[in-house]
Amino acid sequence: MDIEAVRTFAAVADAGQFQEAAANLSITQQAVSRRISVLEKNLGVRLFTRTPRGAQLTIDGQALLPHARELLRVAERAVASVRAGRRPLRVDVLASRGAQSGLMRGFHRAHPEIELDVLMLFEIETAVAAIRSGAIDASFRAVAAPGQPLPEDIESVPVLDEPLQLLTGPAHALAGAKSVTVAQLAGHRIWMPGIVPGTEWGAYYDALVAEFGLTIEATGPNFGSDALLDTIADTPALATFMGEQTRLIWPAGHELRRIPVTDPTPVYPHSLIWRRDNPHQGLAALRSYLGSAQPHRSDSETWKPAWAKHSRGM
Repeated sequence: MDIEAVRTFAAVADAGQFQEAAANLSITQQAVSRRISVLEKNLGVRLFTRTPRGAQLTIDGQALLPHARELLRVAERAVASVRAGRRPLRVDVLASRGAQSGLMRGFHRAHPEIELDVLMLFEIETAVAAIRSGAIDASFRAVAAPGQPLPEDIESVPVLDEPLQLLTGPAHALAGAKSVTVAQLAGHRIWMPGIVPGTEWGAYYDALVAEFGLTIEATGPNFGSDALLDTIADTPALATFMGEQTRLIWPAGHELRRIPVTDPTPVYPHSLIWRRDNPHQGLAALRSYLGSAQPHRSDSETWKPAWAKHSRGM
């Protein structure tokens, strides 16, 4: 059913005259007559009786009117649901306990009036496709990895360089250190079963290994963070990396140690990506918030891959 014909029907019913309805709708009287005629033809009934004093609803017209008004209300709600800034802002984060989720929680506290829909997609190709299709508004990613250029209609901006920390069990050789240098990690086994070849975080750790000669093992199935923490706690020969802002809770008996890595500090480059023509008002607010969220760090104190230093900005 043509929604404009339904709107015209309701306008005539309210005004009681075709001419007045035409003026209220900013169209010609001929257009009003044509729309009503087509609607009557499609329904197979007369909706109005024309009289010298105007247009009166027939019994069929009276029956249709409340349903027509409901159709118009539904149509208005449908339009409002996708109008810029009205629907929830949909943002992809990589993990629920990581720095990206922390940034989104901070944004929610700063802008509680903006409704959010936070979800988790695995691969950057999936996230980019979802952004381009309009399924999501933005995603946090480490962009510009080798062989993973962003399409021209996707914009990106760095939002957080997150320092890595070394996580060890109580019996590890470095467990008592207040901090460790990257050079001190050479020869130690760093176990990270969550690394997946071809992902942007896989490219990051490949670059870290190549730069500093570290040993990172991704062997064995990835049973999640709880299993990883259990293994690190019980295995003196293994350690792992985690982001400084990753929020994990483990049993007190694990006695795990989070140790800062220095000289230089490896930082993981989080960026926000979105489609250039996305008009959602909440997206503009998110970009503004993230622009003020990053603490300043001197480049001489940190390390990240060369490809991460050339991400496109706003």
